[in-house]
Amino acid sequence: MKVLVPGSFDPITVGHLDIVRRAHALFGEVLVAIGNNSTKDYMFTFEERVGLVHGATADLSGITVEAMDGLLVDFCRDRGIPAVVKGLRFGADFDFELQMAHMNVEMGDIETVLLPAARDHATLSSTIIRQVIRLGGDVSRYVPQNVADALAVKFPRS
Repeated sequence: MKVLVPGSFDPITVGHLDIVRRAHALFGEVLVAIGNNSTKDYMFTFEERVGLVHGATADLSGITVEAMDGLLVDFCRDRGIPAVVKGLRFGADFDFELQMAHMNVEMGDIETVLLPAARDHATLSSTIIRQVIRLGGDVSRYVPQNVADALAVKFPRS
């Protein structure tokens, strides 16, 4: 079964990759969809994020990457994908994802599978990565190598 792992991935982290790998182990085929939320202020452009996710997943078989525009349920329906997989770190994630899961079923008969974040990645988020890198910190252990390289170019250390 093909499933969708959606996100804005600004930037993609090792926690995101863990969810993608686990979804692949469970379902066999994964489409990673990079969305664009007009209410967010992104560090990387939409095109950069798509490229970074492509690079981060290039060595994984059974994984494809696409840019996603519009409603998730329409995106899934157009590709014959019956379910999305999302990672959960804390209770707030569950509260939000439960609302989205109900909406996805109501609007498009799309099921949602929620995977708990691995213990090593439970406190990791793209938001924290962005904050740390903007303040000059080293985030290389929390992101794939291609992302660490892109961050080093975007935020050179003095």
